[in-house]
Amino acid sequence: MYVDLHDEALMAYRSGQPDPPDFDAFWAATLATSRSLARPPVVELHESPLRSVDIYDVRFSGFGGQRVSAWLRIPCGATEPLPLIVEFVGYGGGRGLPEDCLFWASCGFAHLHVDVRGQGAEWSVGDTPDEGSLGPRSPGMMTAGIEDRDNYYYRRLITDSVLAVDSANDLPFVDPSRITVLGTSQGGGLALAVTGLSTRVSALVAYVPFLCDFPRAITITDSGPYKEISRYLAVHRSREDQVLETLRYFDGVNFAKRAIAPAFFTTALMDDTCPPSTVVGAFHAYLGPKRIKIWTHNGHEGGGRHDDVEVARGLHANGPESVSWESELHHGTVPGR
Repeated sequence: MYVDLHDEALMAYRSGQPDPPDFDAFWAATLATSRSLARPPVVELHESPLRSVDIYDVRFSGFGGQRVSAWLRIPCGATEPLPLIVEFVGYGGGRGLPEDCLFWASCGFAHLHVDVRGQGAEWSVGDTPDEGSLGPRSPGMMTAGIEDRDNYYYRRLITDSVLAVDSANDLPFVDPSRITVLGTSQGGGLALAVTGLSTRVSALVAYVPFLCDFPRAITITDSGPYKEISRYLAVHRSREDQVLETLRYFDGVNFAKRAIAPAFFTTALMDDTCPPSTVVGAFHAYLGPKRIKIWTHNGHEGGGRHDDVEVARGLHANGPESVSWESELHHGTVPGR
């Protein structure tokens, strides 16, 4: 069933999430510090039985100079630098096994599949530890350090994601001038944050993005991961103002206000994990050219592979450095997967 606003009411919605006055200074200082500690990535060929895709094990410098893992998948036989898809992973997952997720390399792109620090134990494998100081939190990562912007988990994870894009300069068979950032759910929220923070991004693809419009999200859904924040506040009853203040620095709505690359968003009207109004709030705030596709009979799976195929065709036709998603709304249906 529909779980949120829809039709005209949905598209009329605008987020009221305000910018912290020092948002830009906070992120500039955060990234400058980690960039000053970065070392060149370590790239090693992975021995695989695959014959159509070459796979490299990549270790690059993330937050605080800490090593972050990724897989780099390249079409076998590539000789020229390729446009790069940087993919960020959904909540609870990691970079997975090297032979997972072959779609983008099979379409002819270089594909950097970035691990998620401290996650990767629920539905796909991860192997990057989170070295941050956490303090009290509810189960999951959403409330790890949530009362202090400097200590919040997503400060580290978003920094890792930006520096993953930075690492493209040192990766084999990659054209660092043609970078599309992409992800689903948490991955879509990370891709949106990176686009707001990095001038290296040529195109954004945010499928049913998480981490958007926190004040609304945590009050209109009983589903995780947003529910982790409500559970925390149900115990830490006097901390709501401080928690909401922290979240302003990590909200996709505020990153969207600074992002200029062409963007393709999706949402689904039966998604109670990332309610559609929270996605639309970020979409309307987005500064650059944009398009949103609304799946009317789907939940958090969104458009699934249907969206991937459309994106691949668009990138093939235009290239990530010049792609122009049409600035229109599209309502579609697709069976759930």
